[in-house]
Amino acid sequence: MVVKHHFSLKLIFTLIVLLLTSIVGVAQEQYTGAPMLDDLVADGTLPPVDERLPANPLVVEPIEAIGQYGGTWRTGLRGGTDHVWLQRTIGYDQLVRWDMNWENVIPNVAESFEFNDEGTEFTFHLREGMKWSDGAPFTAEDIRFYVEDLILYEDENTTSPGVPGLLRVGPETFQFEVVDDYTVKFIFSAPNGLFMQRMARGDGASFTAYPKHYFEQFHPLYNENVDDLVAEAGVADWRELMTLRGGAGAGVEFWQNAGIPTLNAWVITTPYGTGTQVVAERNPYYFKVDPEGQQLPYLDRVQYTQFEDVEIFTLAVLNGEIDMQDRHINTITNRAVLFDGQEAGDYHFYSLSPDIMNTTTIMFNFTHPDPMKREIFQNKDFRAGLSHAINRQEIIDLIYIGQGEPWQAAPRPEAPFYNEEFGKQFTEYDPELASEYLDKVLPEKDADGYRLGPDGNRFSFVITVSDAPYTENPSVIEQVVRYLQEAGVDAQFDVVDRALLTERQSNNQHDAWIWAGGGGLDNILNPSWYVPVEPGGATIGRAWEVWYANSSDPLAEEPPQFIKDHQAMYDALSAEPNPERQAEMMRELLEYSKDQFYVIGINLMPMTYGIVKNNFRNVPPQMFDAVSVLNPGYTNTFTYFFDDSM
Repeated sequence: MVVKHHFSLKLIFTLIVLLLTSIVGVAQEQYTGAPMLDDLVADGTLPPVDERLPANPLVVEPIEAIGQYGGTWRTGLRGGTDHVWLQRTIGYDQLVRWDMNWENVIPNVAESFEFNDEGTEFTFHLREGMKWSDGAPFTAEDIRFYVEDLILYEDENTTSPGVPGLLRVGPETFQFEVVDDYTVKFIFSAPNGLFMQRMARGDGASFTAYPKHYFEQFHPLYNENVDDLVAEAGVADWRELMTLRGGAGAGVEFWQNAGIPTLNAWVITTPYGTGTQVVAERNPYYFKVDPEGQQLPYLDRVQYTQFEDVEIFTLAVLNGEIDMQDRHINTITNRAVLFDGQEAGDYHFYSLSPDIMNTTTIMFNFTHPDPMKREIFQNKDFRAGLSHAINRQEIIDLIYIGQGEPWQAAPRPEAPFYNEEFGKQFTEYDPELASEYLDKVLPEKDADGYRLGPDGNRFSFVITVSDAPYTENPSVIEQVVRYLQEAGVDAQFDVVDRALLTERQSNNQHDAWIWAGGGGLDNILNPSWYVPVEPGGATIGRAWEVWYANSSDPLAEEPPQFIKDHQAMYDALSAEPNPERQAEMMRELLEYSKDQFYVIGINLMPMTYGIVKNNFRNVPPQMFDAVSVLNPGYTNTFTYFFDDSM
């Protein structure tokens, strides 16, 4: 079956059910494997390729040509928490996935799937004979282990991580059934209208990321001596131990541990954080083949060099040391120098259609521990006043070389839910109007012209920013702070490492922070800039968002009614199985978001780009840049190869 559910940059939300057993139906009686594994097969370390593949491997047609085996894809990371690029490049193998047009949800690890008309029962059929990268069988028991022994398991000594959002419909959760060794079923008490689409995003990664035969050593149900391992690791309990040892779904810990069995095309051999490189080598049991019966992937290795700053990263590209990359290096200011360096670096550009709707969004902490700051940050007049104090066009001209336009945190013009009023509200640079709004909130000033808080002291706050992955943001926020100070607001900024930014944000220890704004195209599946429902997304109220995901979390705080009403709107939309009604509900939700004006935006993100070596093939000339498709993963990176003839 295929779920057809996307918009192709216009309003098309449909569900089409078709029988699908593979991407390309090609019968193969004889398969071939990569030469780098020949010696291991010859000495009996590995079984022949026919025995390593499932009974029905997934056949994938490359977009350009049948590939050649061998070679190392050289790419790069930035800082210590850039694991999203690892997931996007080599980690997009889940039960289901998006096709290359971002239109259909198609089988992947699952051989097929089906669901009822009401959207309450979803059945996944696995591939018989499929194996983890260490050769152990992959069966329904591995999925059951994650669902029942991790998500649903309760004991008196640990706190459950809570049920993931894709398995919840409002306050209700789900039932899980193992039908047989190769069939699992999810049953919901009400329609779960976005379940398959969410399963195709990174949300679905964890269901195929927990090999039971490996992770059971860290679970008290299977290891009575687990407390000894907990003490040895210096963590609080077995759940923390499980995470530390890589039981984190697609979280950074998974990439920080070598030796974890995986279903991905490459297996981590040099883990993240142990040096200046991360290395992954081919999975000898990978379940996909090309139409000629060659087991994928074509590439032997993927090598990630960890760069501490974008300048050195960019120099590596210019020197021809990077084979394919967009993240971090594809800045607006880099475009000209990278364009000029194509011939010397032996690369060319590919284009990216961004899901990012704004280069810079400013998010205040609505659940700040300081009650005075919390009250002011939550005041819409305060945010509107700050917004009118910012000269966006000057920022665009100075920093973005004239590319973009003043824009709030709102859907992109080419998105199905584009709303010009939402995107343009409060964007006019008008110091007098800014002062009118700010006078409603902070009317008193000190001798230097700075506004005073209700306590009689100068009201001051710090905007935290990282230069990774968006290198322009420190320069942007420097200008923003200057404008705010001219409006009498004592704003400051702090440029920190991305890991520290994440730590502060995750622990609710920040005044405000900035990041690029997502959900520009995929408004429904990436809603966190519009409604506070994702703790890992745009954080306007960390404690509220944690409460939404898991009300028993120590950081959780029940939000006020206006936030709960907004969250309930998204719950209702998520449960709605009718695509047309779902679209109407999203428009209503966005209208509420416009009225609340949670987030301040600066500049509409222009189209962007990446670079690829001239002999690195099967990379499409254009792709989406969106968290929902985990680009470039959805373009079948396991078919990328080096063409020796070029």
